Order: sequence, then structure tokens, then C-alpha cells
Amino acid sequence: MAEENQLLVGGRNGLAYGTVNQSSSSLQDSQQTTLPNVQIQGENNKIKVYKRRWYILTVYGLMSMTQCAVWNTFSPISEVGVHVFGWDTAGLSLLTNWGPIAYVLGTFQFSWLLDKKGLRPACLISAFLVAAGTGLRCITTQRAVATPLIHFGQFLNGLAGPIAMGGPPLISAEWFPPEQRTTATAVGLIWNTLGLAVSFILGPYLVPLRELHPNNTTMNISTIVAQGVVGDNYTNLTNSFIDYDIPKERDDLMLYMYYSCGWSVFCLLLFFTYFPSKPPLPPSPTASMQRLEFKVGLKKLLVNRTFWLLCFAYGVSGGILSCWQGVLDVNLSDHDVSQDMAGWLGFYGVIATCVAALGVAKVADIFAKHTKWFLIGLYLSGGACFIVFVLALISVVPDTAVVLYSTYIIANLLLGASSPLFFEMACEVTYPIAEGITNLVLTLVNNIAGLVFLFVQLIPNIGTMWENWCLLGGIFVCIPVLFLYRESYNRLDIDIIVEEKPKEEVKS
Repeated sequence: MAEENQLLVGGRNGLAYGTVNQSSSSLQDSQQTTLPNVQIQGENNKIKVYKRRWYILTVYGLMSMTQCAVWNTFSPISEVGVHVFGWDTAGLSLLTNWGPIAYVLGTFQFSWLLDKKGLRPACLISAFLVAAGTGLRCITTQRAVATPLIHFGQFLNGLAGPIAMGGPPLISAEWFPPEQRTTATAVGLIWNTLGLAVSFILGPYLVPLRELHPNNTTMNISTIVAQGVVGDNYTNLTNSFIDYDIPKERDDLMLYMYYSCGWSVFCLLLFFTYFPSKPPLPPSPTASMQRLEFKVGLKKLLVNRTFWLLCFAYGVSGGILSCWQGVLDVNLSDHDVSQDMAGWLGFYGVIATCVAALGVAKVADIFAKHTKWFLIGLYLSGGACFIVFVLALISVVPDTAVVLYSTYIIANLLLGASSPLFFEMACEVTYPIAEGITNLVLTLVNNIAGLVFLFVQLIPNIGTMWENWCLLGGIFVCIPVLFLYRESYNRLDIDIIVEEKPKEEVKS
């Protein structure tokens, strides 16, 4: 029989909230965890659930939503970007790609910051990066200067991505009781996803195409750019070209940049005003317990095979899907889908994702130990809907608006609901590794997959149809991996076993 080790778990304010007995083998391999024996010690070690937890989640959510909307600023208004700045498909893809590039560069720094300093400083820095990135975009519209400034601004905004994407599980662990954790994680992720919806609607609304009048003889805009004739006097060109009011489009674009910057600064001020890293008293026994030290936890995470199965499934499918949505307008324009319709597809898809994620998360909180089969069902049905959508794009099935809207929305509804389940499953299978490290690594894999996807777009003349086949492959390759995953609930088991005193809802 393996030697029994006693892990003393420190609580807040120097209090010892419990002791956990685990075998040495379980400490070395978090995939085979012996059910721990835990008891709350001391009469003063209270567990309280604060009503302000919803305010904390909302403030975080506003920043997360803003970061995502800024990342996806230019995809829904790509045609205006071509008119005003002369960008091509590769340039537009690079603007989107700065998100995953910066994410890869900043993940471990923010993981360390979360582990050592807590939520408040990590969120403050992230909100500042978003505000700084949007500020750079407001300086000028002169192409030679504006283009590098916009790219650098997108890079700064991308550096805020690790907290914007990976923060919800840590907030739910620090502020929410066990029966609300998956729901709270879902709400945090929904805020981030809403950023896509905001960009898909606000972009085309605030920066519409300003066509002066239709011409009988037209030339493709890419040909115009290639000939180098796009400029400030574009509206004075002859009837050989499509006429657009470029000065007006430029003014609309700058107004959009000003709005984005002002809102980002407002979000930053909210964090300065009030945003503690954790409540005075914990909402659950495991919230009070110390996690493994950063380096130790990271080493254990890297050898946790069960965690890497989750990483592969979430990273490949989620990374490709999110970046595929990020260049949706560019993709669908090759299939005669207008910028306006692509924007509404993106918007309705995001709204469906948010509604489904919240509903599935609530069900998962009730049926807490059946998430694997939820995921498999979501992937099979969502993947089938995307098959029909892609076939409609190439007219194998009727390519009516009804078919495109219904299949796209239902597919996003099903697959988008999976994200909070992945985040919570990762926290459960890796406990007592800190939630911040776990989920930032999880989302790192997601961004690496998106990075590869977007880099392929930089290949000259590659087209866009490959993106749709890649999306289908990324979804269906993950289904066998989910069947291999073995569920374990290390953190939840402790919260269930501990003899808790009744939790008190605190009005503060």
C-alpha cells in the first residue's frame, strides 16, 4: 500500500481550512486520484457567498467582451478596409492573427501573474492593454502610418487575450459556490463571445459601404488595388470603376475607432474603482485551499495525459472555429454572400452560442458528472449542421438564405455550448493545480490552432474553400478523442465530501 501523505491546506487570513489525505501516487499523477478525506477545522472558518460576485463577473465580462470585439474589428468591415487602406486578404488575415500570436507570447506570463498576484492586477493590466491598443488606432488614417499603428494596436489587444479568455474559471472558483461554478464560467465566456456579436453588428452599422452610384461597367476591387489606383481621389474615378465615397468611409471608420477607445477606457476605470481579487471569505472549501506552487503545478500539468486529451479536443475544434468566424466575411464573399448577410450570420450565431452555453452549463451544474456525454452529443449534432452549411456554399444542397441561416445558427448553438464544459472539466481533472494555469494553457492550445489556421491564409492564391473543409475536419477529428477521455472530478468530490456549515448569502 502506498505511503499516505498529508497535505495541509492553508486558508485565507492564515487559517487552516482543511486537511487532504492523498496517496503519493495520486500526487504524482492527477489522472488517478484517490478520493481524499477532508474536514473543515475550526469554528471561525466560515464559508460565505457574496451577492457582489455578480458585479465582479459583470465588470470582468465587459472587459472580456471589449477585447474580443476589438480583435474582430476589421473582419466585418473588410471591404471598407480595402477602400481606405488598400489592404488585401493577407493583410486582413494578419490583423486577425495578431490575437493568437500575442496570446502565445503572453500566456505563461499571465499564468504566473494570476498565480502570484491574483485577479485584480492581471485584469488591470489586460484592460490597460485593450485601451492602449484602441488608442493607437485613433491617431491617423494616413495609410503609411495608420497601417502599422493598427497592427501594433491589434497586437497589444491580443496580449490581453489570456485573461479575457481564460479568466472565467478562476472567477467562478474564487467567488461562486460549487453548484454555480459551471454557470458562472459559462456567463464569463458568454461575455467574451458577445464581443463577436457586437463587432458583427456595430461594424457594418457604423462603417457601411458608401457606394455613390452603380456603374454599368465595373472592375473588381482587388484589381483596382493591384493597379495602385486606390487613394484619396478614388471618388473622382471614371465609370470604369465602382464609385465609393472613400472620405466618408474614412470618417465613419475613425468614429468607430473613437467609440471603441472611449469604451475601453471606461472598462479600465471600472477595474480601478472596485475589483478585488477574491472575497473576504471563500464560497466553498476548495476555494479556501492553496493550489500547487506555480512551477510544480505547471510540471504536473505538462505530464497529465487526460488534460491533454481535453486540450486537443477543445484547442483544435475551438481554435479553428473561432478564427473561421473571425474571417467569416472574407470567406463567404467568395461564395456571393454579402458583407451585410455575413454580419447577420455571425451575429445570430454568436447569440445562439450564448443562449445555448448558459442553458447547457445550468444543466451541467445539475447533472455534474455527465459532461463527457454532453460534449459528444454536441459535437456530433453540431458537426452535422456544419456539413450541410458547407455543402450549401458549393450548391450541393439548396443554397437558400433559410438553409444558410438555420444550419449556421444551429451549429453554433450546439458547438458553442461546449466551451464552459471544457473549462470546468479541465479544472476538475487537474485539481489541485491552480485554475489560472490550467485554463490559460487550455486556451493557449486553442490559439495555437487558430494561429496555424490563419497563417495558411497568407499563402498567395490559396482561396477560401479550404477553410470550410478544415473546419469540418477540426470538429470530427475531436470526437474519437472525447471517447478516450476518462472523467474525473477531483475538486467537486472534495466539495461534496466536506461537512460544510450552511452557506450564508451576504448582502454586499
